[in-house]
Amino acid sequence: MKRDKALQIPFLSLGLLSGTALAYEIILMKLFSIIQFHHLAFLVISLALLGYGISGTLLALFRKVFHKHFSLAYLLNILLFAFTALIDFIIAEHIQFNPEELLWEREALLGIFGYFLLFVLPFLFAANATGLALSRGRRIPRLYAADMMGAGIGTLVLLTLLYLLHPFSILQWIATVGLIAAYIASWEFSLSRFWKFQLLLIILLPWLLPNSWRTLSISPYKGLSQTLQIKDTRIIEELSSPLGLLTVVKSPSVPLRYAPGLSLECPFEPPEQLALFTDGDNMNAITYFPEKVEELAYLDYLTSALPYHLNPLQKILIIGAGGGADLLQALYHKIPSIHAVEYNPMVVKIVDRDFGEFSGHLYSREEIHPHLLDGRGFLTLSSEQYDLINLSLMDAFGGSASGLYALSENYLYTIEAFRLYLMHLSKQGYLSITRWVKLPPRDAPKLFITALTALKTLQIAEPGKHLVMIRGWQTTTLIVKRGTFSQREITALKKFSKERSFDLVYYPGIEPKETNHYNLLAKPFFYEVIMKLLSSERERFIAHYPFDIKPTTDNQPYFNHFLKIENIGDIYKLRGAGSLYLMEWGYLIILATLLFTLIGGFLMILLPLFFQHRRELKTPISLLKLVIYFFTLGIAFMFLEIAFMHRFSLYLSHPIFAASITLSAFLLFAGAGSAFSGYAVSRFGSAGTLRFAVMGIFILGIIYLLFLDILFHRTITLPFYIKATITLFLVAPMAFLMGFPFPTGLGALDHKAASLIPWAWGINGYASVLGATLATWIAIHWGFSSVIAAGLIIYLVALVSFAKKMRK
Repeated sequence: MKRDKALQIPFLSLGLLSGTALAYEIILMKLFSIIQFHHLAFLVISLALLGYGISGTLLALFRKVFHKHFSLAYLLNILLFAFTALIDFIIAEHIQFNPEELLWEREALLGIFGYFLLFVLPFLFAANATGLALSRGRRIPRLYAADMMGAGIGTLVLLTLLYLLHPFSILQWIATVGLIAAYIASWEFSLSRFWKFQLLLIILLPWLLPNSWRTLSISPYKGLSQTLQIKDTRIIEELSSPLGLLTVVKSPSVPLRYAPGLSLECPFEPPEQLALFTDGDNMNAITYFPEKVEELAYLDYLTSALPYHLNPLQKILIIGAGGGADLLQALYHKIPSIHAVEYNPMVVKIVDRDFGEFSGHLYSREEIHPHLLDGRGFLTLSSEQYDLINLSLMDAFGGSASGLYALSENYLYTIEAFRLYLMHLSKQGYLSITRWVKLPPRDAPKLFITALTALKTLQIAEPGKHLVMIRGWQTTTLIVKRGTFSQREITALKKFSKERSFDLVYYPGIEPKETNHYNLLAKPFFYEVIMKLLSSERERFIAHYPFDIKPTTDNQPYFNHFLKIENIGDIYKLRGAGSLYLMEWGYLIILATLLFTLIGGFLMILLPLFFQHRRELKTPISLLKLVIYFFTLGIAFMFLEIAFMHRFSLYLSHPIFAASITLSAFLLFAGAGSAFSGYAVSRFGSAGTLRFAVMGIFILGIIYLLFLDILFHRTITLPFYIKATITLFLVAPMAFLMGFPFPTGLGALDHKAASLIPWAWGINGYASVLGATLATWIAIHWGFSSVIAAGLIIYLVALVSFAKKMRK
């Protein structure tokens, strides 16, 4: 290879590598969610991202070697990223274990450790290449701009590919683009034709894999794998989208039956069904449409059928129509106008087109009006009123019971959402929500208190008269009425429940002796909890209840989070008595990630570098102040980025598009800010530039905290493209200023102690990993507004530390 030229700066290859690395992080999370579980993917990928911090250690400890052979080291790290990104995932597919065993089998930790060793490598190599480019000290603002802008563009490209390609094919493309980045680097470094030709030859290697390697090996503990164990069961279709990998399964020998909470008194058998899985789990069903709608009578024996027996209904709205069970239930009850909201267009395609003959072209029927939006987005844009708004079961029973959804924000079950539903009901309309039964009660009480609180915010004097709840052996259904329940409706409620052996949980005027008759529990737990929530001791009861059942809000939209941190020890002590099912995997993953990140970062990043620099370097810069500055920048940036992504997600009504638009905007405008920061430093100096940027971020953040909700409320009914434009205008100034501090700090280091640049890079990378997890934990407990406020304060800490870091 030729020696580096004076101005060989790899802008293009670095931007391409950054976009590829971020796309790899997202697609790896997606693939890992398919072959294992989402909560486990969160843990593994978060730990693997420590590779960005570890790279700072390596670059600092071996700085002279890397700089002596810069072109070779840079190019080699890009190549290693491309190859390990693909090969390591193929190897990881063969590491199979039950993640729930982590709580009692120490051997299961070896599986996690194996995943960490595999996936840390691609991130380590990508970070090495980026850190190498930055640590040379040449045009740092422009290099960091290329890094950020490349990542932003990579996010948008990945969103498009998820609609077009299978996730594993995207992984192959990522490896290919990584190799293309290496080839571009060979031109940027003016390598010989021999090396350029060799790099050109290997670009096609990711596509030479055997077909058997391209098949995803799904965990045997997931629903799809278990269903495929049934004799003659086979996959008949598979479609990919950003919302999940959809798999349709047929079982010709053993009939599939999916009717959650079906009464044991039901004399009718469901028609033939096809199983519909999302990411290898979360089973739903596509039901054969019979010649006579009366053959769907089994659907009248679900708890969700209750509202059809209370009053005649003309126009209804079903949120989360999915495979169509709730649509069929409405058709059985001869509802003339059925509005069906389904967020995933691929589900509608599968049900209505691909298996249209089987499903009776359900979404194309005259009575049914499909809407491809999320539920709240649709209602926000609609002025219609409905006799019934029905929220279907949105998650799988197994995942719901084990707390896998504790990390998932859900804006359908918040106080603000309930207010919106009630405003779109006719005068005597109903809101019906069906959930899984959980023992001890936690899901149903949280749903009840959220509805109760929403009614109170609408100035309803006696909200208890607007609520009823019943319980089957597997599901509960809560009915919220805009008006009060009449005696005739109460009589119909009792008749419906008695004929189907469903237990009464609550209705206005219920007596204790009327509860817990059919699906017997040791005590009428559900009734007792509901009555406490209706009493004057409600706040005290919620505070002392073993589970978190506080009402859910848009600021804290974690409906499925029930575990109180102070109870974890007691639950674990009783593991021998079968109490571990009370543990929420999602929340435990957050705690485990925080713990492992803190320990791992301290051992692998801070300690080695601390001793190395204490021993070998005498600098005019305080190492402590340097650590504080770059650490706080990583934390603060992630806090604001994540919090605003969630805030705009609800505003834009398209969670996937909102996340992509917001994330891309943050990265692109931060990249633009980084590019401009070099000019600003040359005019106003490092300290002046940083003061301007941080104070601008702080002022904008305060303005957004105070007025963003008001702006959203007044503009939320505008068309999507206008709201997307508003989002870009709001994100742009803050993100632009957020692009200043990091390159400004590196530029100051380049003048005072260039050898510390790799360390700063590692510290910032480590803090970014910690910040992403910490932001989620804070949001669960105190809400996203607290995350924003904390991010703004941390930026001020960074400003203070920068002012002092030049003095040892």
